[in-house]
Amino acid sequence: MSNQITVTEFLLLGFSDIRELQILHFMLFLGIYLAALTGNLLIITAKALNHHLHTPMYFFLKNLSVLDLSSISIVVPKSIANSLMSTRAITYYGCAAQYFLFLFFAAAELLLLTIMAYDQYFTICQPLHYESMMNRRACVQMTASIWISGVLNSALHTGNTFTIIFCGDNEMEQFFCEIPQLLKLASYDSYLSETGAIAFSLYFALNCFVFKIVSYVLIFKTVLRVPSEQGWHKAFSTCLPHLIVVSVFVCTASFAYIKPTSSSISCLDLVVPVFYALVPPMMNLIIYSMRNKDIKSALWKMIGLRLFSKK
Repeated sequence: MSNQITVTEFLLLGFSDIRELQILHFMLFLGIYLAALTGNLLIITAKALNHHLHTPMYFFLKNLSVLDLSSISIVVPKSIANSLMSTRAITYYGCAAQYFLFLFFAAAELLLLTIMAYDQYFTICQPLHYESMMNRRACVQMTASIWISGVLNSALHTGNTFTIIFCGDNEMEQFFCEIPQLLKLASYDSYLSETGAIAFSLYFALNCFVFKIVSYVLIFKTVLRVPSEQGWHKAFSTCLPHLIVVSVFVCTASFAYIKPTSSSISCLDLVVPVFYALVPPMMNLIIYSMRNKDIKSALWKMIGLRLFSKK
């Protein structure tokens, strides 16, 4: 049977048919989005204008802010617009674009967080080799490979999914276009084809996760050899939140893609995507940037204020 498009639009999940609850969802998601938008734009601007922040670590943090801002912008605005206008529709090509871009930014962010663990490992465990291993050229090459890998991963899944035959039903039980929900609408042969691609991506994501854990274990071992409570506190207060964010992202995304699909929607089906689509951009903003003394100083200077005391 030749591939053909049998639907022209999809219907996303509406959080409620009650107008008051739609407004509540609109205000909640709008608040989350504006906070992420404002925070990440301020950080990107501060890093660009302050020459003291032109180091490899802050170069990666700037890219992380761009990825976080982009990924949340793919999902949230459409959801809040649907709640405001009491509609559920998204066009076929709009769904394909949302699907491609979200997968691209999610894969690129996971790879970037892995590279950042690698950067921290050299900073703490191999400081004498840091400048030679993490020079400007190496950072640009690693960042370029991250973006290219994200495009290739996203193109693989988008090509597999949107060349399939959808079986007439166009209602998705999710507030954005994601793989498990689209596969529920697909033919059996197409489902098997995309399942193989999902297995490969999950295997790659778990490898990145293991690499990050190994990097932080080596960092902890190095720090514990140094008799300094301040150094211990700084290492653990930095590395442990990073691991928590990555663990939440990888575990919830893996659960959403591995668990068997059901005909009825549950509360878990709604909560899990929030944890890997909305929570990481907000947590990254707080953990990687807003808790950083140099970035806070740059932000204050950028808005014309001075720091009266150092923390």
